[in-house]
Amino acid sequence: MDMEEITNQDVFHTLNQRARLFSKSLNVHLIDHGLYSSQWSILFCLYHFGTMTQTEIWKYLNVEAPTVTRSLTKMEKNGWVIRKQGEDKRERLIELTDEAKRKFTTIKQSVTKMEDQLLANLTNNEKEQLYYLLNKIK
Repeated sequence: MDMEEITNQDVFHTLNQRARLFSKSLNVHLIDHGLYSSQWSILFCLYHFGTMTQTEIWKYLNVEAPTVTRSLTKMEKNGWVIRKQGEDKRERLIELTDEAKRKFTTIKQSVTKMEDQLLANLTNNEKEQLYYLLNKIK
């Protein structure tokens, strides 16, 4: 394909395909830990930001509230998170269990290995460019 002929559709189609590849690869690496990529996103978020409301989680992750609610229900059932009553009756505070905190480093190492494999063909400069360009998309 001639670089001058690349359309916005080409860019977004390729971006979507790579996102699917990443998600599929991530799920393969997380299966041994009993997690899916959507749950890993929540786990990662809570590990780095601490206790959050369900609203804060879905807004940060840019997903619909029911999607986060379903993931949190499964994660609570499997011992990854605890839901607590917030200041008002509708607010739910979410925090990681002690077990989830202990497992985080091992899981993150597995994810990092997969990420390294997916980005192995990029130089450090190309990774910086990719990061910069992705953040320019609003």
